[in-house]
Amino acid sequence: MPYLQIEVQKFYPIETKKHLAKELGAAYAEIMEAAVERVTISIRELGEGSIWRCSKDEPWPAAIMMLDVRAGRTPETREALSKKFIEICNEVLELEVNQLNIEFTQHTGDEMYHQWMGHLSKDWVAGEK
Repeated sequence: MPYLQIEVQKFYPIETKKHLAKELGAAYAEIMEAAVERVTISIRELGEGSIWRCSKDEPWPAAIMMLDVRAGRTPETREALSKKFIEICNEVLELEVNQLNIEFTQHTGDEMYHQWMGHLSKDWVAGEK
């Protein structure tokens, strides 16, 4: 944890997805004050017509990012991360403005286990790296 999942309607080359993962991981580590090694990213390419945002008129193509993170960050920090992630995704994946929404699910540290750490995570504290 964190586990960052993005669902999109296009298919991308491996190098594009690798570049996206690197950019998102670096931004997460900086803004959320966490070790980049904790970050896992899933890019789900569902194909054209697979994700829709509803409106009063016709639905329109959408993308969604779900972020499972340790609890403890302020709403302002999570908003800053969201804005940075949207900037990165719009640039790297060429998403349309207003296409991507981001949702957070927050967990206590003991709800995640990293094999490389060899134990359950601790709760997040400011200044952690």
